[in-house]
Formats: sequence, structure tokens, C-alpha cells
Amino acid sequence: MAKVAIVYASTTGNTESLANALKEAAGADAYFSTADSADAGEVLGADLILLGSPAMGAEQLEDSMESFFSGIEGQISGKKIGIFGSYDWGDGQFLSDWGERITGAGATLVGSMKAQLAPSDDALAEVKNLLSA
Repeated sequence: MAKVAIVYASTTGNTESLANALKEAAGADAYFSTADSADAGEVLGADLILLGSPAMGAEQLEDSMESFFSGIEGQISGKKIGIFGSYDWGDGQFLSDWGERITGAGATLVGSMKAQLAPSDDALAEVKNLLSA
């Protein structure tokens, strides 16, 4: 079975709900952490990396995720990465921008999933599709 790493940042609990749905579907062997305490080596050693963040400010990543992602961005070439997150205003453009950064760094973006505010049951089911990449 492929090794999965799930790293997320959450301010209101919405992105955390998506991350927990992924963790439940991925099983006990998945590496699971918040962005502010994630081990870059563990994450980069995974076959599939799933990263989650809420939209902040002008459609930007949450600070701890921005810091974590910037730290690994130069080392993700050849990796399979899926992204997910929640947003309030706007249209979730931050995920499209993040996806461009990922592919620009040489990684394969396997999927992107966004939920507006608290994720619905459908969104919680949909995010699990990132695991089938």
C-alpha cells in the first residue's frame, strides 16, 4: 500500500474536518500532522502527499502552511500531491494558485478539492477521492 502523508492547517476547523475525513479513509498507517509540527522528511518520504489549508486574506495559504510548503517546495519534484481546503469569500482561487506552484516545482498535482465554509457531507466524501490518485 502506498504511504500517504496528510498535512493541514486550519483556523476555524473546516479544513481540519476535511483532513480528518482523509485520515479516516487513509487508515492508521498514514502520516498525519498539522503544518506547524509536520516533519518534512516524513512528508517527502510519502508516495502521496495531501496538503490542506484555508484561504486567508487575499486568497492566500494560512501562515503555517505557507511556511511549511515553502520549506519543502524545492524538494517536491517528481512527487504526487493533492490539495484541499476551505474558503469563505471569493471562489477558492488560492487552491488554483497553489496548484500552479506545485506543478511549477515539478510535482504532479493529482487533484484539488475545495469546500466553502463548513464542509457538507458530500464534500467530506469528495475529499476522499484524493486518495485514489
